[in-house]
Amino acid sequence: MARSPQKSSRGAQPPLALPRLAGAEAEEFVATAIADLVKSKIPFLIAGTFAVSAYTGISRLTKDLDIFCRAGDFSRILNHFQSLGYTAEIEDERWLGKVYKGKHFFDVIFSSSNGTMFVSDAWFEHALTVKINSSSVPIVAPTELVWSKSFIQLRERYDGADLAHMILKTHDRIDWHRLLDTMDAHWEVLLIHLLNFRWIYPSERDRVPAWLLDELLRRLAAQGELPLPQTKICRGRMYSRGDYEVDVTEWGFADVGGDVEMRTGSKE
Repeated sequence: MARSPQKSSRGAQPPLALPRLAGAEAEEFVATAIADLVKSKIPFLIAGTFAVSAYTGISRLTKDLDIFCRAGDFSRILNHFQSLGYTAEIEDERWLGKVYKGKHFFDVIFSSSNGTMFVSDAWFEHALTVKINSSSVPIVAPTELVWSKSFIQLRERYDGADLAHMILKTHDRIDWHRLLDTMDAHWEVLLIHLLNFRWIYPSERDRVPAWLLDELLRRLAAQGELPLPQTKICRGRMYSRGDYEVDVTEWGFADVGGDVEMRTGSKE
């Protein structure tokens, strides 16, 4: 699948790279699916491994294609492909659908599985355009791509390396103010990834703005001056419901949503 850059009003194009697909059939499926998406005129964005490869130049094996869209376009995309003879499935109506042709498929996503991230108009305003084969397509901007991967921390899948590589290669394209705004309620997750980046690349620490790290560390210091929260919850469930199931089934922690148990003074 040959790629070439497409001019963009938002500056230089990322260094395009090709994810390695599992054979010629997979490559043909992806090329046809993208062409069908473009013809549909339904707004979409390419994310996942394809976007990471485009920005970082890393080429790695991938089994599928991630398509992001607004919630209102989710059903429209699935219906469109169903009308073309593909098989459409709604795996989880809160965020994920799939489109199949034989053994090949692509994901249709409008939200994160934990509900922290919804694709909005801003995602399209900041998207970059690249060319895949003969199709000009928008890919998720670095800011939103970092955000979308921040909570993927399961035992069987951890996207921390993608985030570190994205910061390394696209730090000058990330809108750090917008990233902080979008992750404001979960600033500790952002701080974790930034500290991880600093540890991985000590010679590249200056790629994260000093003002951002100072702001997050001030929040951490201010938090340390406060008493412990009275609500006994496990936010690890926002990373992985399965990995943190024991916390809510046996250890007395409540899930992120719903009723919560108050602390009784014991730390157990």
